[in-house]
Amino acid sequence: MSKKNRIRLYIDADLSDGVFVVCQECQAHYLQNVLRLKTNDEVFVFNGKDGEFEAVVAESSKKKCVLSIQKQFMPFEKGLDVWLMFAPLKKDQTDFVVSKAVELGAAKIVPIMTEYTTAAKVRPDRLQNLIIEAAEQCRRQDIPELESAVELKKVLKDWQEKRILFYFDETGRGAAAADVMPKFAGEPAGLLIGPEGGFSQKELEILRKLPYACGISLGRRILRAETAAVAGLSCWQALCGDWAATTDKKEKPVEDTYCR
Repeated sequence: MSKKNRIRLYIDADLSDGVFVVCQECQAHYLQNVLRLKTNDEVFVFNGKDGEFEAVVAESSKKKCVLSIQKQFMPFEKGLDVWLMFAPLKKDQTDFVVSKAVELGAAKIVPIMTEYTTAAKVRPDRLQNLIIEAAEQCRRQDIPELESAVELKKVLKDWQEKRILFYFDETGRGAAAADVMPKFAGEPAGLLIGPEGGFSQKELEILRKLPYACGISLGRRILRAETAAVAGLSCWQALCGDWAATTDKKEKPVEDTYCR
């Protein structure tokens, strides 16, 4: 099998050379009935902490599928410490945001309940499966953490001020992302995306008074909530993440305030 087209599978078990892993029933079905793998066929596995390993199918039967771990293919690499907090949307739109957040390097994904949030229910089991599938496909070594849905006011109350909080302000009062984000390259960050209709006036007033929060503008156009989430993470990666051509984490402008 070409390493470029390798089959990747997330395994919730410790991985090291020479161990055997029994696949979960759904994984066995995928390998045997969907991909039609046979004994000695090659698979690549990772667990979000030990790196990625080459493996082969050691046993394949109707009852189970066993993988033999051969050797480490890639060492573990943890992504940047950037969180995405977004107001849940309709089912397909929420699925889209979560999958793209994984591809774009979010370390933590947090559904946020705001005054204008319309989707009241979030299925953590479904979202966790989407996270794992997206990580398998985009070749991430780490698995983003998924938190339970939480009220915005609780998030702000418990926030640790060492982490900059960028919130997306569609009223025109936000700073340009290209001007502000590079100041925090290499630092912990959080991106807060409002629901359809944006944040309420009360929520914006609270956010604007927080010393660790910075309003960001994504231009003159009003973006859909799912578009804003993708655009925000893309800006972070391009300006001060692993898309940047050069990133010197030791040198950054010293500012008295975050963005004012």
